Amino acid sequence: MHQHDHATATLPKDLKTPLALPEFVQQDYASYDAEAHDVWRILYERRMATLDSTGSSVFLQGIERIGLAPDRVPDLADVNKRLGARTGWNAVGVHGFIPAGQFFFCLGSRRFPTTLTVRPRAQLDYLPEPDIFHDVFGHVPLHSDPVFADFLQQFGALAADADSDDEITRMARLFWFTVEFGLVREQGKVKIYGSGLISSHGDAANALGPNCDRRPFKLDAVLSQPFEIDHLQDVLFVVDSFDQLFEAVETIKRRRARSPIGSR
Repeated sequence: MHQHDHATATLPKDLKTPLALPEFVQQDYASYDAEAHDVWRILYERRMATLDSTGSSVFLQGIERIGLAPDRVPDLADVNKRLGARTGWNAVGVHGFIPAGQFFFCLGSRRFPTTLTVRPRAQLDYLPEPDIFHDVFGHVPLHSDPVFADFLQQFGALAADADSDDEITRMARLFWFTVEFGLVREQGKVKIYGSGLISSHGDAANALGPNCDRRPFKLDAVLSQPFEIDHLQDVLFVVDSFDQLFEAVETIKRRRARSPIGSR
C-alpha cells in the first residue's frame, strides 16, 4: 500500500511553520551498492509489467523523457538535466519528511523534495515512508509534462499560502486525489497517473477494480472529500485531461482573489 508523503504526513499542525526551502542533500550516487540497484530493478520490472497497459501515456512518455533505467537507481544529476530543460523542474534530495508547508513551498519553486534511500528488500511491498522509488519513479516522470508541471507549481504556491487549517486540509485533498491518487481518461479508458497508484500494485489494482467508486473530477467534490491514508481508497476522481487540473488551481486562485484573508 501507499507510502505517506510530505504533503499528508504532517497536516495540518505545521501550518504556521515559516516557509523557506529546506536544506537539500546532495545525492552520493557511488554509495548505492549492488543490492540497492537490484531492489530498484525488481520494483521497476514489477510495476512496468502492468503500467504498460494501465499507466497514463503521459507517465510512460515521462519515464523515457527523464531517462529512468530499469536496472539502476536514477542519478538525479542526469534526471534534472533532462527535466530542467523541458519544464524547469528539479528533483532535490532531502532528509526524510519535511513539514507540509515547506514541501508546498518547494513545489511552488519547481523543486520536488526527494528521499534518496532505497527501501530494504524485505519491504518491497510496503514502506510507511517514501523512498527514491516512490518519489522518483512515482512522481517525477509527470513533471516532464508542461501542463502537469505548471499545475503542480501553481498548486504548491497556493498551498504554501493557505492561511487556515481548513484551507490547507482542502489543498491536501486536492493533492491526494490528483498527484497521489489521480486517474485520467485516455482514448476512452481510465488510466492511472497518481504516484500512489503508479508505485503500488495493490493500490493500482484497487483503483481500477470493482470496489472503487470512480467519479468525474469536479473541484468542489474533491475539496470536500475526506480521505484516509492507511487503507485502499474507495472513492477516486477521473480527469479528462491535465488541463482540468490547471483549471482547478486557477479557479482556487480566482476565489482567493475575491475573498479577504481569513475568510477564504
